[in-house]
Amino acid sequence: MKKFVFIVVFCLFFLSCDKKNKIEESVAIIPVELKVERFDKIFFETPVEDLNKVKKEFPFFFPNGNDNNVWINKMQDPLWKEVYTEVQKKYANFNPVKKELETLFKHIKYYFPKTKIPKVITIISEMDYDTKAIYADSLLIVSLELYLGKNHKFYQFPNYLKENFEKRQIAPDVVSSFASRKIPAVTDKELLSQMIYYGKQLYLKDLLLPYYTDAEKIGYTEPQITWCKENESYMWRYFIEREMLYSNEQKLISRFINPAPFSKFYLEIDNDSPGRVGAWIGWQIVRSYAKNNDMPIADLLKVDPKELFEKSKYKPKK
Repeated sequence: MKKFVFIVVFCLFFLSCDKKNKIEESVAIIPVELKVERFDKIFFETPVEDLNKVKKEFPFFFPNGNDNNVWINKMQDPLWKEVYTEVQKKYANFNPVKKELETLFKHIKYYFPKTKIPKVITIISEMDYDTKAIYADSLLIVSLELYLGKNHKFYQFPNYLKENFEKRQIAPDVVSSFASRKIPAVTDKELLSQMIYYGKQLYLKDLLLPYYTDAEKIGYTEPQITWCKENESYMWRYFIEREMLYSNEQKLISRFINPAPFSKFYLEIDNDSPGRVGAWIGWQIVRSYAKNNDMPIADLLKVDPKELFEKSKYKPKK
């Protein structure tokens, strides 16, 4: 009997790998070539007298209400110049990132054929970590000052944020922005709905970034992923026993969904836990649903959170 079960499991694993290989073969031949414009270089290397030419070419970066002195001061400010110098050290050659993004958009075209291939524009912005990469249909804007490496001297942020200020995080951040245009917004405040929303986003990364680790997809360290796997059953029992899944209590979002140094169980395990464990469990629920319900990813992303949960047959690993 054990031998029979082993054979079945092996066959399923082999078929799964074969399917993935065929998908990757189809993805590889999709023609994608991204056009990249280094607005960061254009802005800081343009002579002051030619500023109006830049404004005419990139009007969306120059909101009304600011006269030219605002932009001239930024061009000439020593601190901004230092930021620009550091960005150029890191990204003098943007081609490796460009190739990474082209591979990403090959996958996007495979799963979402009608997607437009955007123009990539690199910028140096205000270090707003909530908008590191913005996908806007025809444009993809990447703020390079937030991808200089977690130990860069410029960063006065908490460690849990700095962990994701790495070059390798550009593509996952792009998928997060892309996902926000494909996943219907959550209309209620229940914890389960939030878990499923971010679970869908992370599952989309499974498909679009197959060569990335789970840690890179969610922005964890490898030990944090290990912690989640080892404590999955315990966390799930905690949510169920306290009837949290359908609760509208807003503190639950900050405790288990929003970026944070750790999740707040209000127990001794808090200091060992990563933030956003609710999103991680939502990811496992969506993975379970996808495994048990064969449908195109575009349709899966639209499934109602409660329906998805009920049909997921999710059982945490013990």
